[in-house]
Amino acid sequence: MTKRININEPEEEWIVDESTELLKFLFKVMPERSKKSVKGILSRRQVFVNGESTTQFNDPLSPGDSVSIEKRTAKHDARIRGVKILHEDEDIIVIEKEAGLLSIASEKENKMTAYRQLSDYMQHIHPKSRIFVVHRLDRDTSGVMIFAKSKRIQQKLQNAWQESVPERSYIALVEGTVKEDGTITSWLTENKALMVRSSKNPNKGKKAITNYKVLKSNSKLSLLQVNLETGRKNQIRVHMQDLKHPIVGDKKYGSHINPIKRVGLHAQTIGFIHPTTKEYLKFESKVPDAFTKIF
Repeated sequence: MTKRININEPEEEWIVDESTELLKFLFKVMPERSKKSVKGILSRRQVFVNGESTTQFNDPLSPGDSVSIEKRTAKHDARIRGVKILHEDEDIIVIEKEAGLLSIASEKENKMTAYRQLSDYMQHIHPKSRIFVVHRLDRDTSGVMIFAKSKRIQQKLQNAWQESVPERSYIALVEGTVKEDGTITSWLTENKALMVRSSKNPNKGKKAITNYKVLKSNSKLSLLQVNLETGRKNQIRVHMQDLKHPIVGDKKYGSHINPIKRVGLHAQTIGFIHPTTKEYLKFESKVPDAFTKIF
């Protein structure tokens, strides 16, 4: 049996040298994986025989047939509104969320959410599948998010969030000219109207640290790269208000203009230690064209 691995493509491929069934073949060529793991790859439509996706464990194989594995699942089969799958494995799903889509249900909306869209997608592939929210993005913030496939993985990530997810960067389009890079530190609290307030008093709220770097600016707008040392609710939005440069389109926190017809905040990068493999993974989402063409 000949095994070929194309380093430049996210897949493995083998050529069959004797008649057999698909699942038996997969067990043989992937001895380092558990049987449960191999069955999971097959159920998630990651297995292709002669270029066609299959989930049938007993598909017959003949000498000369090609069997390949897509390390990312067959996301081209998914029809998910407002969501693009960047990565999927046995434990996690990393997505890119569009602006305007809720991360999870609210009192007013429980169907059109990233969580509901992904749940429906997973259950279409395997009826008993579930997903779990690890963190959230505001409705009007676009970009990368992580979901877990089990309660155990969810808690593993959440309980060690600062250590497990050391890299989170955003792109913010803000009002006015920001002249230099900087750091904002304050303590945040949320009132009954769900407004987050910022204070310099360490006894008032949870500590929040935001670092920012100026990428572009003109007389009316600035494009910032924002890195979080803490992950508090509405942290970037509140800190940009503190800076006297609110995020465009963010009326809740002081914006008066909206040249791009959306809130100017995008979760560009997330880097984290995989909760099971301990591999460091990093995913990036392209900055929306509307953020840059305005310059």
